[in-house]
Amino acid sequence: MRASLIQLAVDDEEPVKSRRERVASLVREVAARERSGLVVLPELWTTGAFAYESFASEAEPLEGPTYEAMAKAARDAGVWLHAGSIPERDPEGPLYNTSLVFSPDGELAAAYRKIHRFGFDKGEAVLMGAGSQLVTVRTPTITLGLATCYDLRFPELFRGLVDAGAEMFVVPAGWPERRREHWLLLARARAVEDQVYVLACGTGGTHAGVPQAGHSVVVDPWGEVLAEAGGGEEVLTVEVDPARVLATREQFPALKDRLLGMGVPRK
Repeated sequence: MRASLIQLAVDDEEPVKSRRERVASLVREVAARERSGLVVLPELWTTGAFAYESFASEAEPLEGPTYEAMAKAARDAGVWLHAGSIPERDPEGPLYNTSLVFSPDGELAAAYRKIHRFGFDKGEAVLMGAGSQLVTVRTPTITLGLATCYDLRFPELFRGLVDAGAEMFVVPAGWPERRREHWLLLARARAVEDQVYVLACGTGGTHAGVPQAGHSVVVDPWGEVLAEAGGGEEVLTVEVDPARVLATREQFPALKDRLLGMGVPRK
């Protein structure tokens, strides 16, 4: 299986409609050029992850213009497309930071509302609602576990995804440059402790004055970095072997030794 991560350099001055058209074209181009079966985009690429003042004005219903453009791009390219995330406007509730995954026929395979919102007492943490459901996507070759950006700091979420059958974590993000080392460290940690592939796709550029880390990364189940981007717009393509997940878990069966959270009686 070939997977491509498109690390976008989001420009605050680029109109959302133009960006949407450019990204849809990129998905088709990358899928054809790289012969990819899976393409991944970053978090909140339509607005910029730190452009808080734009969340409400740019929010769209789940099946809005970004949904339609990405569904068509997946169908045209014939790929599984993790379309990053959008600011979703629920007509009966708050905004959500929602990831969309499309199958090669352009059908929505899953939507994941980000559970852990960043900002403490400002920004996303107060402007958006929290998701409550762990989400996996079963493809013909591998089962994906979905998470978004700040989620990466909460290992219990990923353990839950492993229990649900995940063999690969796909993590779109808008991670700031000043904490880039955390991004790389946590991506490797999640791969090692859960013995999965991690596809972590970030953004370059600057969002509302906040320089982005870039450095999208692909990590294998043994914690080895298979590919890492720089700071600008870039495409990473890697060969992923689903059998390596099972082989790693058999070679070093640490997951079988879990006790906490596995029904062990407490004194």
